[in-house]
Amino acid sequence: MLGVAAIAGGLVLQFQTFADNRDSAASGRPVESSDEPVVSSPEVAVLTGWDRRRAAAYAASDVDALRELYRPGSRTGAADVAALREYADRALQVRGMRMQLLAVDVVSSDKLRVVLDVTDRLVGAEVIGGGDPVPLPRDRADRRRVTLELLDGAWVVVEIRRAGQR
Repeated sequence: MLGVAAIAGGLVLQFQTFADNRDSAASGRPVESSDEPVVSSPEVAVLTGWDRRRAAAYAASDVDALRELYRPGSRTGAADVAALREYADRALQVRGMRMQLLAVDVVSSDKLRVVLDVTDRLVGAEVIGGGDPVPLPRDRADRRRVTLELLDGAWVVVEIRRAGQR
């Protein structure tokens, strides 16, 4: 149990930067928030659909499925795949990944590319393996710029950067 907690604690920083399983605003329901609810839009639907696929890849420890969620050469994707591989190599799974979506600003959007400034935080994730589930700490809200592109019929992340970072 202590080993799982140490691994979970050591890798939580990866989730603070790259965790992205947001509640579905595409359903028309407000996303969990202590502030004003995020309004659903086609761009939010793109993001939440991508998030659901990412959470499923983590829950299944499916490194290949996770890799396919990123444009080839994405530094964000490489870091996310490395984090999942660390869990999988230790026979651990991350379940319940969910982001509390606090704000979304559409920077630009067209048929092939969506750029969003997103404020969110990880809630509800736990590491499973070798004993009782170990909850990952709830992180602080962060603002990130998320760039997605439509590639071969599926939305993929190009990069995720802290808002204002080049």
